[in-house]
Amino acid sequence: MRSDMGSEPGGQRMLDNPRLELLLAKQGRTITIALLAVGLLAIGATGWAVANPETTTAPQFGEERVAVDADTSAVVTESGTLWTEGEELTDSSVYFLNATPELTVEPRTTLRNETSGTPIEEGEVTHELRLRFEAKRDSTPFWNETHQVLRESPSVDNGVATSQATIDLESYRQRQRQLEREISGVGSVDLQMVLRVEYETGRHQGTLTSTTPVTITEDAYWLEGELSDSASNSHRSGTVRTTESRSPALVGGLSVLGTLSLAGAAIVARRSPTDVEGARRAVHEQRYAEWISRGSIPMWIGDYHVSLDTLEDVVDVAIDTNERVVHDTQRGLFAVVNDGVVYYYSDRGLWEETAWPEMDLEKQPDVIDGDRDLSTEEILELDPSDEFAAPDDPDGFEDDEDVWKQL
Repeated sequence: MRSDMGSEPGGQRMLDNPRLELLLAKQGRTITIALLAVGLLAIGATGWAVANPETTTAPQFGEERVAVDADTSAVVTESGTLWTEGEELTDSSVYFLNATPELTVEPRTTLRNETSGTPIEEGEVTHELRLRFEAKRDSTPFWNETHQVLRESPSVDNGVATSQATIDLESYRQRQRQLEREISGVGSVDLQMVLRVEYETGRHQGTLTSTTPVTITEDAYWLEGELSDSASNSHRSGTVRTTESRSPALVGGLSVLGTLSLAGAAIVARRSPTDVEGARRAVHEQRYAEWISRGSIPMWIGDYHVSLDTLEDVVDVAIDTNERVVHDTQRGLFAVVNDGVVYYYSDRGLWEETAWPEMDLEKQPDVIDGDRDLSTEEILELDPSDEFAAPDDPDGFEDDEDVWKQL
């Protein structure tokens, strides 16, 4: 046998990876269809994403605010060292009983639409002002008495409703002293001023309550805190719709995926091998490359020729006999020679059928009818030399072996 390390007939394999070649040979059509489907879907999704920007809706809320407070004032009824008669004291921290025995309280409620920054004109407000005595023992109430000094529903003007109540604090001082004498040694009596406001704006309604202690001594009185409270109410006023383009990363990713999938489908369709057996043999050649050498196997070698079913069987024989597998690319033959026996595998068939190279009959010249007259052009095209000379030709071949060597 002679070693022949030349390139495989037909040039380099279409693909460098035999396993990939086999996969494409077996599943190329399925892979092409899958890539086409993915590519078309991705391109369609890209167009849809561009044509349909992302739209989000969010509820829009409005806010209304209700606030209540109260001013205090008193008119001086008797001139003294500090004030003159008729003078009005406003929001004073302390009032004297002998100079200002009556206290005027003016509750004021403001209704406002905070969203638009405008007053609420259609609201309704009710002011209720009470003075409450409460008897306690160890800070726990056990009795109370309430006096209502105001309940009025004033009109709302430019979002503001105002009421007014005048209270004789001297009378409440006397009542408190009377109660203290009755529960003397048991507990204490406190006086509180309670402002309660009911409101309705058309969208919201509710109640605000503010309480402050009132202290009355033998000479003066004052409020311990302020009468004020507020509340904010929100309501749904509409819907805000926002339209934004789809994410550039999403659109770009779909576009790239579609382009690559279609390109991949075209490449697979164009380069997928059609010879499954050839692709499978290439995988086996790569797997058993260390046991296979390329060479030329003469027809007359060996006394017996054993045809095996697969290339793996030939490699198994080579392993068992510690021989090499010879790949005759011209005959498409894999063979192991051992003790006059040739173990071989060929996809062309039996040993004798591998003797002649495969020929593409479709590329052979047309057969000329020998019974008709030839034209001058056809005569000129004929090759005057015969491929195989007659037996008596000194340049001819003597037997089949010479014919094979010529081939």
